[in-house]
Amino acid sequence: MLVSIKRSVIDSILSYARMNHPREGILLLRGRVKRDKIDVVEVIIPPLSVRGNNFSSFPLYMLPLDLSIIGVAHSHPSGILAPSTVDLNNFYGRIMIIVAYPYRSERDMIVVNGRGEKLNYEIIEE
Repeated sequence: MLVSIKRSVIDSILSYARMNHPREGILLLRGRVKRDKIDVVEVIIPPLSVRGNNFSSFPLYMLPLDLSIIGVAHSHPSGILAPSTVDLNNFYGRIMIIVAYPYRSERDMIVVNGRGEKLNYEIIEE
């Protein structure tokens, strides 16, 4: 599965992570799924999201019925660039983007599926 992500989405996720550091930040990913390709085009702050030193969450029941929400992005202030067991147990959507401290660029980012496997991605320059 190939994931295409707009440069503005990556910049938004990294910026949001830096603003929330040392707390985790969480965002929803909006986009489209077409066969074996996922396009990520926008991020949204989830309603009533909670950000803490070792966690971030949001109440699923508060999400609107929006089929364009395809996953979640969140930060790891610890610098560990891998999904935790808690991340995988609370997986929402088709993909998860994780950014790790120091949140400088896409080198501090991975995209994973619900099993925690890294997915290839490309950046779409706008």
